[in-house]
Amino acid sequence: MYYKIKQFIKQILFDEKIEFTIHLALGMAYPEGGGRNKSAVHWDMIKDLRRGGAFYIDGKCIQKNGKWMIKLK
Repeated sequence: MYYKIKQFIKQILFDEKIEFTIHLALGMAYPEGGGRNKSAVHWDMIKDLRRGGAFYIDGKCIQKNGKWMIKLK
């Protein structure tokens, strides 16, 4: 996370690290990062949770308004 980045700049490698956002990537992993899955695509998604956003998994709220709602290990 880069705490000094406060707004999206349309550069995914920076935007995906904005505090209180969630970054999901589907598809092929980068081998340079140790990824092993193969796919024809790599799709990055970023959701800003800072102002009323929420992220649910199986009906359970995981993050809301940029705050974790579960205890992380």
